[in-house]
Amino acid sequence: MPTIREISGPYRLFFFSFDCGEPKHLHVQRERKVCKYWMEPLALASNHGFSAVELNAIRQLLETNRTKILEAWNEHCGVGR
Repeated sequence: MPTIREISGPYRLFFFSFDCGEPKHLHVQRERKVCKYWMEPLALASNHGFSAVELNAIRQLLETNRTKILEAWNEHCGVGR
């Protein structure tokens, strides 16, 4: 499962290889908490354990790093090849 390592912080940002058939999205994990955000448009898809305050912080992190995230998705899933 590809992890985006260039984005610092307490979260692991990743997607699954078998997810390439779905719309662009990202999974975010910290400890036992995990959520999923659609990237286009940026929207929370699911949440398991994060508070509303932390979800807002994650959303801001994803907005700030949207280009890197989409580049990683496109590179891994072969978009544009």
